Amino acid sequence: MIIKSSVLQGIRTALRSDFQGGFEGVTPNYSKLAMVVPSSTASNTYGWLGSMPSVREWIGDRVVNDLKEHAYTITNKEYELTVGVKRTDIEDDNLGVYTPLMAEMGRAMAAHPGEMVFDLLSKGFTTTCYDGQYFFDTDHPVNASHDGTGAVTTVSNIQPGAGTEDPWYLIDASRAILPLIFQDRKKPIFTSMTALDDETVFTANVFRFGADMRGNVGFGLWQQAYASRQTLTEDNFNAARVAMMSQKKDGGKPLGIKPTVIVVGASQLVAAERLFLTEKLASGATNPLYKKVEVVFSEYLP
Repeated sequence: MIIKSSVLQGIRTALRSDFQGGFEGVTPNYSKLAMVVPSSTASNTYGWLGSMPSVREWIGDRVVNDLKEHAYTITNKEYELTVGVKRTDIEDDNLGVYTPLMAEMGRAMAAHPGEMVFDLLSKGFTTTCYDGQYFFDTDHPVNASHDGTGAVTTVSNIQPGAGTEDPWYLIDASRAILPLIFQDRKKPIFTSMTALDDETVFTANVFRFGADMRGNVGFGLWQQAYASRQTLTEDNFNAARVAMMSQKKDGGKPLGIKPTVIVVGASQLVAAERLFLTEKLASGATNPLYKKVEVVFSEYLP
């Protein structure tokens, strides 16, 4: 085959279609625990984290909630994936071998935000959030006054005990604010370098096709997430659920937390399905935990 501009245009269209097919084949589930925040700058600062004012009866003048700010910043990063197509494969009309590769490129780019979100969740035991503590920790500070002042009480969002199981996580996904953040600066863009006088074509006889995106992940409110390394049983789930629902904001008012999602990896999936997706117990009685929470499985968790 003689490579002409019209041929290259057709190739770009075909490979872009393969990429898009792979991209659209992904149904992301990270939005169950991470809010998507559009970004238009190099970084975003979330000064409002930790500020959860309450509605009050309007008596007299309005009361402005002048709450303590937390300078929690998420800096966007660049991500790319590039594939080289040999010129000889185009000349020999052997382009079909790249169809699954381009589809996989699209799938990988679509899945990358979720991979980042679940990876950060798993690192919550050793990564700090807006209050300076690890996201999953035993001593998050809660102040006696609603404005973030006064005596400090420490609060845990980890199930106590000497559990050594792979962790599972409870999430309150019922609110506009979620416990994790995916900061979306630039959605994936498919790009091709197919000019016949391109340097790589000249020196290496390779056309390049790639995709890139910008964004990053960070932690939102630790109060809306709870981690356990205990065995996933009915008793341990109920204990974690009660502890999570008992969380209070600065000033001592209940937060009204309601866990709606359990996040598990492969090692906890069978236990989660047995607890929450089985309608009847072995005895024939109704399972009290049936659909009590939504099971979210991630292949990026152990």
